[in-house]
Amino acid sequence: MFSGLVQDLGRVEEIEVGTDGARIRISTALTPEIGLGDSVAVNGCCLTATTVEDGAFTADAMQQTLDMTSLGTLEAGTPVNLELALRADQRLGGHIVQGHVDGTGEVISRSEDGFSLRLRVSLPERLTRYVIPQGSITIEGVSLTVAECGDGWAEVALIPETRERTNLGGLEVGALVNLECDVIAKYVERMVAPYARGPESHTGE
Repeated sequence: MFSGLVQDLGRVEEIEVGTDGARIRISTALTPEIGLGDSVAVNGCCLTATTVEDGAFTADAMQQTLDMTSLGTLEAGTPVNLELALRADQRLGGHIVQGHVDGTGEVISRSEDGFSLRLRVSLPERLTRYVIPQGSITIEGVSLTVAECGDGWAEVALIPETRERTNLGGLEVGALVNLECDVIAKYVERMVAPYARGPESHTGE
């Protein structure tokens, strides 16, 4: 589990793409804290460290992961948002993030708004019901508050700290991004669904 608070802006050193997936090597200042088998969120996608050496770690991404996330667009030199898995004694400063990408969207606009940068991102239709104004959303592994949302889009405002510490400030219109919706919203939907269908669809004590 993660919180969506990026700990380091790593950089892809090398990516080897094959017919069944990819092997990604990422340089980062976090390597002293990474052990073999540890979970690391890379642009919001939970990957497992398979090697750790010389200031970098390697992780494998199967083809399904490449197809469902933005990781398939990575190239050598690309900056990536990194977060290590939470410890039980840490503050949950962002929100509950699983590192399980729900889908991808595209940056459809960016505009300066005072000292903040507003990004509008497209949403797959199946995810729009989980996104509400002032709710939480994870974009490229970053925990953000939804400033506005509409039919098929959500907009967030990036403060200077977020622009500096993550790769979001460098995203251009058309960039593909990983999206993870608030897991609490998904659980609530699952629990209330039988009641929404009517009393005959559930049983009670």
